Amino acid sequence: MEVERKIMTKIPSILEMLQAGVHFGHESGRWHPKMEPYIYGVRNGVHIIDLEKTEECLARAQEFIKKVVAKNGTILFLGTKKQVQPVITAEAQRCGVPYLTLRWIGGFFTNFPVVVRIIQKYKDLVRKRDAGELNKYTKKEQLDFEKEIQRLQELVYGVKDLEKVPDAIFVWDVRSQKTAIAEAITKKIPIIGICDTNCKTEGIDYVIPCNDDATKAIKLIIAYIADCILEAKQTPIKN
Repeated sequence: MEVERKIMTKIPSILEMLQAGVHFGHESGRWHPKMEPYIYGVRNGVHIIDLEKTEECLARAQEFIKKVVAKNGTILFLGTKKQVQPVITAEAQRCGVPYLTLRWIGGFFTNFPVVVRIIQKYKDLVRKRDAGELNKYTKKEQLDFEKEIQRLQELVYGVKDLEKVPDAIFVWDVRSQKTAIAEAITKKIPIIGICDTNCKTEGIDYVIPCNDDATKAIKLIIAYIADCILEAKQTPIKN
């Protein structure tokens, strides 16, 4: 049985971030100049992220999250790296937000009605299967329906309850999510983005400088963002 996590009310300390490897960037030859303000220096040929800057960025992101949640807004979690997928799924479910982990669905922001139709198709197939309405088909046809259900489930299960375009997006590794970033910018949807030292930061409203590969860093930062959302949800809205 999973133990319920205690909601953190403070930003991870520099020591916690050091222990999680948040400070390790990429090799100094693989960097983006836009990340220079967030780089502390170079050690053994590897860029070191300035964790004081990471602290400041996490604080800004937290304040933004509070404002979004206070207006009953929705924040979409996006992370498709293998080591990120299970963490995004678990933390998004824990704080009750939609998420995508397999891949970005093209047009999610710019052509949301198409996404709604895909979600509806998935829900209809599940309903028909559970009601026994697919039993009238041949075994092969039933197998084809089941394969389609599985395919759609992998694609849209995390966003199946969405009825409108999210109000913001939290992206793990903005470098690998160029289409999602471009769509968010086009639709003026604020972006909270995890940026390693090789990332372009243009268009990212809330940059969070962070190692985007280390498992401990992934767990620490995503859990913190989820805790911010949970805390905001449990804080009475002031008139």
